[in-house]
Amino acid sequence: MSEGLTAVINAFPYVVEGSLVTVAVVAGAMSLGLIMGVPLAVGQIYGSAWTRRLVGFYVWFFRGVPLLVLLFLFYFGLFSFLNINLSAFTVAVIVLGLISAAYQSQIFRGAILSLPAGQLKAARALGMSDFKAVFFIILPQALRLSVPGWSNEYSIVLKDSAVTYALGVAEIMARTHFVATRTYQHLPLYIMAGLIYLLLTYAGTRSLRLIERRVRIPGYSR
Repeated sequence: MSEGLTAVINAFPYVVEGSLVTVAVVAGAMSLGLIMGVPLAVGQIYGSAWTRRLVGFYVWFFRGVPLLVLLFLFYFGLFSFLNINLSAFTVAVIVLGLISAAYQSQIFRGAILSLPAGQLKAARALGMSDFKAVFFIILPQALRLSVPGWSNEYSIVLKDSAVTYALGVAEIMARTHFVATRTYQHLPLYIMAGLIYLLLTYAGTRSLRLIERRVRIPGYSR
């Protein structure tokens, strides 16, 4: 048995444990992005001029600064300056979530703008406030239409999570790099890591595709 195959077999359980950390990072970041992305999208469309400017600046900043710079900025800079002691895992979730919120807000914004403008006017004519109209009529439709874009965002966040090994997060890439530097079997080990990422990407996008079919709105999906 070749040394490369032996290294892969021995490292596989250890790296698979890292995939659980990766899934936790992605799930936390996507959840934070969803919680923040919806209000950001609503504020950018229905908010005041200052609200739209603030949201636009937020989106511009977090989409423009590289992920690695933001990880170091928050972990070694901002949180250290504020004397806030957070684990590398928590910082990774926060930073990825903030970035994902910027992208998800634009996904939700596009979905909201794709809906007929007359729906909000009709809700106002029935006596509903703008908040109730957006919350009960606009958002349920927009969130369903956002699932395809959300699926794409999942793939992006999953791949970006590999960069968090720079902070010491014990995810797939960190564990693979740890084993590779000790066994010198870089090629087979990184191929294994790539295959694990492919499987996680397929499983996530496949699940979201099933959700998309389940919540599809006839007449809006095509």
